[in-house]
Amino acid sequence: MITLHHCPQTRSMRTLWLLHELDDIEFQVKIHAFDRSLRDPEYLILSPAGRVPALEIDGERMFETGAITQYLCERYSPDRMGRSVGSPDRMAWLVWVNFAETISQHAAALTQQHIALREDAMRSPIIMKLEAARIAKCYDALEARLSTPLENRDYLLTSGFSAADISVGQAVYMARHFVKLDDHPSVAAWYERITERDSFEQALPEEGRLYAQDFYAPWPVE
Repeated sequence: MITLHHCPQTRSMRTLWLLHELDDIEFQVKIHAFDRSLRDPEYLILSPAGRVPALEIDGERMFETGAITQYLCERYSPDRMGRSVGSPDRMAWLVWVNFAETISQHAAALTQQHIALREDAMRSPIIMKLEAARIAKCYDALEARLSTPLENRDYLLTSGFSAADISVGQAVYMARHFVKLDDHPSVAAWYERITERDSFEQALPEEGRLYAQDFYAPWPVE
C-alpha cells in the first residue's frame, strides 16, 4: 500500500494527480494542515524539511516531487506516464518534469507574500512584482514549447500526455492564482485540455483549501 502525505493545493497535489492516472495502484491519502504540524518530529522522519509530499511505499519513504514522479513512473507506467530511457522523448520528459519546480518556487514565494504573511507591513511589493514577472517568463517558455507547429504538440511531449504535463500543469494551477494566462493562449488551451481529465478533478480539494480566492491581485492594488 502506498501512503501519500498531502496538503491540499500544494506541490503534493501533483503526486495525487499522478496516482489517480496510474492503473491498478492502491493508495491512501493522509491529509495534513498546512501549518506547524509539518514540523512535528513524527512527520520530519518522513520529510526532513517538513514539506509535502512525503510518500510511504514498501516500508521506505520518499520526499521531493520530482524524485517521486520519476520513481512512480519508472515502476508503474514507464511508457505512458513516463518515458523509458530509450524513448526519443526521454530527455524532454526529464526537463519538463523538473521545470515544474522552477514555476513552483515562484508561486510558493507569492503564496507566502499574499497568504502566509498576515500583516501588510510584512509584505513586499517588490518581491511580489519580481516573482510575478518570473512566473510570466516561465509562461513564455511554455508558450514557445506549445506553439511549436509539430504533430501532437497538444501536450509538452510530441508523443502525447505524460507526467510532465501533470507536473507542470499542477505548478501552473498554483501560479494562476497570481499571474493569469491571458497573454499566453497556447498555454491556456493546453491547461484547459489537461484539467478536463478526471484525474485532475480527483486531485482537487474537497475542503481545507490553501487559496481562499481564485486570484490574488498585485499588492498594493494598483
